Amino acid sequence: MAGKFGAHVSIAGGVFNAPKNGVAATCDVIQIFTKNQMQWKVPPLTDEDVRKFKAEEARTGVEAVCVHASYLINLGSFEAGKLRQSRENFIVEMQRAQALGIPYLIVHPGSHMGRGEAAGTQRIAESLNVVLERCPEFRGKVLVESTAGQGDTLGYRFEQLAEIRAQVEDRERVGVCLDTCHLFAAGYELRTPEGYEETVRQLEATLGVELVGVIHTNDSKRELGSRIDRHAHIGEGELGLQAFRHLVNDPRFLEVPMIIETPGGPGKDAENLSKLRALVETP
Repeated sequence: MAGKFGAHVSIAGGVFNAPKNGVAATCDVIQIFTKNQMQWKVPPLTDEDVRKFKAEEARTGVEAVCVHASYLINLGSFEAGKLRQSRENFIVEMQRAQALGIPYLIVHPGSHMGRGEAAGTQRIAESLNVVLERCPEFRGKVLVESTAGQGDTLGYRFEQLAEIRAQVEDRERVGVCLDTCHLFAAGYELRTPEGYEETVRQLEATLGVELVGVIHTNDSKRELGSRIDRHAHIGEGELGLQAFRHLVNDPRFLEVPMIIETPGGPGKDAENLSKLRALVETP
């Protein structure tokens, strides 16, 4: 039995438009930003916005399963102002996800800014401790996303994600989001049966597959181990269809929502989702 497939969809005109945009992209589930992801400024989320959003979820049957936090946030920052701003903004993201009833909030771990990986993972965990303590009303789960490892970015090894979570006091509120493009760019093989199984074995040994709340299913424009994050359409990049065939038929991830983050809008999203669904094998 196939899991739930979806896409990151636009909230142009209001967050309540997201489920309708999900229908246009043939989504079972969707991921959204709740605001402009490239601005610190946060417009208010009104009671009417929330009411209309939940009504549209019910009307369309398209469930918003995850919010992606702003790209500006760096929970690993060593600049006092940027760190404070990142934490405050992330708390607002938590409050908005909670208001909308969306269960997962995805965030990139952050960059150590030249201070080293150990210091960076410690700072990220410290930030998670701060925001979780200050937002007890958030009943969802924060998912720390695996990264490609560009520059000083952390989270490109399962061990780093495990180290961050191990230093979080209320760690039951923290899981992980995997991204196939990021994994591949970071050096994890997914294309061959042997490579795929070894990657999942390493995941199990360091984190546990049960911590995976969402999987971003993106092909990669760049080669294995490139450490460069460039998403491609399903089957049109270096990963190819075989990697996704392994993933969508893996019983360990059957209940995990799979979200594409590929360019092109609803038409291309529908095309990519059709490719993924076609790979699902009938038992």
